[in-house]
Amino acid sequence: MRKGSTEGVQAAGTADGSPGTTTQGSSRTATPREQAPLIIEARGLVKRYGDFTAVAGIDFEVPRGEFFGLLGPNGAGKSSTIRMVSGVLPISGGELYVGGYDVHYQDREVKRLLGIVPQDDNLDQDLTVRRNLEVYARYYDIPKKVAAERIEEALELMQLEDWGGAQIDNLSGGMKRRLVIARALINDPDLLILDEPTTGLDPQARHLVWRKLRLLRERGVTILLTTHYMDEAEILCDRLIIMDRGQNIAEGNPRDLITRHVGREVLEVHPLPEERAAVLRDLEENVGESGRIETVEDVIYALGVTEEHHRRVEGLIADPYRVNFRRANLEDVFLSLTGRGLVE
Repeated sequence: MRKGSTEGVQAAGTADGSPGTTTQGSSRTATPREQAPLIIEARGLVKRYGDFTAVAGIDFEVPRGEFFGLLGPNGAGKSSTIRMVSGVLPISGGELYVGGYDVHYQDREVKRLLGIVPQDDNLDQDLTVRRNLEVYARYYDIPKKVAAERIEEALELMQLEDWGGAQIDNLSGGMKRRLVIARALINDPDLLILDEPTTGLDPQARHLVWRKLRLLRERGVTILLTTHYMDEAEILCDRLIIMDRGQNIAEGNPRDLITRHVGREVLEVHPLPEERAAVLRDLEENVGESGRIETVEDVIYALGVTEEHHRRVEGLIADPYRVNFRRANLEDVFLSLTGRGLVE
């Protein structure tokens, strides 16, 4: 979509479209959207539900044009953070600015900047593909001519141009997901929020969505992604944070996080019961201070290892296919920081 286009949409500022005024109660003057260098600025952000603290004072910033990831296990506080950024949930403490606007007082201005792709494909089953987009455009008072141009552009971008007249029930799961993304682009958002955008898709559909998201990133759209697919975050994100128990426990570029917390390679061993003690003893004696050992049930993980460690352990295992020496990835970082055991 064309970035910077505001035709047919009120300029982000006050409710009547005039920029630069201060909303009652806000300690900060609204910054025109095109001048705010940070699309998201969170300081000591807190979300409480009664006595339960879901988000415990996190700090993070997202510059314009960045593909930013928000990762964490279930219950880590990701959804609450996303919903506060979206203006759906009020913040309980701290500061949160989106596009220069204080979400606590200027949620209407914030919502004008956003395109949101929810987890569920909440499309209107009674309408055609194109009609779903036309109805959505009305919510933003986009003139019909402008809306028609954006709809055709969004359908073409998501490779749905031949399906404009189709009923929603006739679309595959991947096509529905691409349509939800197309819908989120109709208002030409400053910030595209993706909540697990490829859950349930087959590999071909996932890779197509990835290509389209990278294209949007190249066009200057800022994207906030939350996902449980670590390979997705590693491939797409310029930078990310990992949350656990409401706190930010790691932040950085995916490759830098891998190097910092895991190292270059990981040795994954599935020993037989009679082999386990010898493997653990060898790793404990030879991995040393440069790496560490983690165990989950019958599996042994050695982080920060070398080919020499691999050869030594392979000699202790009857079946070499139960020893996997591989490049470290973001999933290793995630599990190392949040725990490899299942948390209910």
